[in-house]
Amino acid sequence: MDAHRLQRSFAVVQSHGDRAAQHFYAFLFVAYPELRDLFPVSMAGQREKLLQALGHVVSHADRLDQAMPYLEGLGRDHRKFSVVGGHYAQVGQALLATLEHFLGEQWTHDLAAEWAAAYDRVSGIMLRAAEHAARSQPAWWTADVLEHERRGTDLAVFTVRPTMPLYYRPGQSVSLECALRPRVWRLLSPANTPRADGTIEFHVRAQPGGELSPALVHQLREGDQVRLGAPVGRRLTLTPGGGRDLLLIAAGTGLAPLRALAEQVEVEAGAGVPPRSVHLFLGARSVSDLYDLPTLRGLEAAHRWLTVVPVTPEDHGGDDVLGAALRTARLAEREVYVCGPPALTGYAHGALAAAGVPASRIHIEEYDGGRYLPSPTPAAVNAVR
Repeated sequence: MDAHRLQRSFAVVQSHGDRAAQHFYAFLFVAYPELRDLFPVSMAGQREKLLQALGHVVSHADRLDQAMPYLEGLGRDHRKFSVVGGHYAQVGQALLATLEHFLGEQWTHDLAAEWAAAYDRVSGIMLRAAEHAARSQPAWWTADVLEHERRGTDLAVFTVRPTMPLYYRPGQSVSLECALRPRVWRLLSPANTPRADGTIEFHVRAQPGGELSPALVHQLREGDQVRLGAPVGRRLTLTPGGGRDLLLIAAGTGLAPLRALAEQVEVEAGAGVPPRSVHLFLGARSVSDLYDLPTLRGLEAAHRWLTVVPVTPEDHGGDDVLGAALRTARLAEREVYVCGPPALTGYAHGALAAAGVPASRIHIEEYDGGRYLPSPTPAAVNAVR
């Protein structure tokens, strides 16, 4: 496989932006109209995800083994869209037709064969992962909404209980879909460790123009049902059994997975594991936006190893949450976890590295339009669209 040739040809197609994705889906839905019902009503976000996913795979064409976790995750994840084996060939046909359309005279028999072989390899990895997952877990979990509480004009905390056991590691995320916005799936991070009663708490802020988050904040009610996908993500998880002290830096609903990490330390301490020192810095636009502070203060009061530091614009001499956290004692010796909007995560990695924190101790998850990317580049995690 000539990886550079694939990358060069894809760059030509990618330069056409949304037109390429529109052509792909137009071909797919005309050739196979029954597939339209697998997708949300609005395709704008879906088209963007297509180009991002293809770009990620093609950029790793010369080292496909490094993209294996991503491809296997995609294969497992697509089960929740009711994707089956036969759909892969149909999608491949639409992909080759799109490449041919935009490459014009550059589209040769040799290049077509290269792309067909590459797609067969990629789709084979995805399909095998999906088939393996089908032997051990459902395509999705149905969950009942037990509680829904508004905490401000644009934010809600709600609790669900899956009808079948759903195991996840603190710091991971699960995708969520509901009847209010059919076939629109977005990632949310549980704010708690797995509980004996199976309940999961989510924190959501309604994003302006968002497809799903406004419905989850303003319309979701107790008694409704949602669907949950399999847990994804690794960078925000802790190694079980103790380790280095932790510095947790959160802004907004990015608090959710980091609160779950603090709860994991609590659970391990209860099981006899020496507790790590945990400093949790929580940034907010104002004091009124510290929506979960009472819960955090309760944890702090119960455990000497936990220190919670709220940071608002009027506090800490005007520092933002990252600036305040950078003054933490023994910063370079800690494992540092960061979660929040791009205004935080987009520059946290560089600032922490400049402060002496080794790259291996900086943990920032990256998600691509609701799908997990195993990449070190920092990006937003819990900003639900």
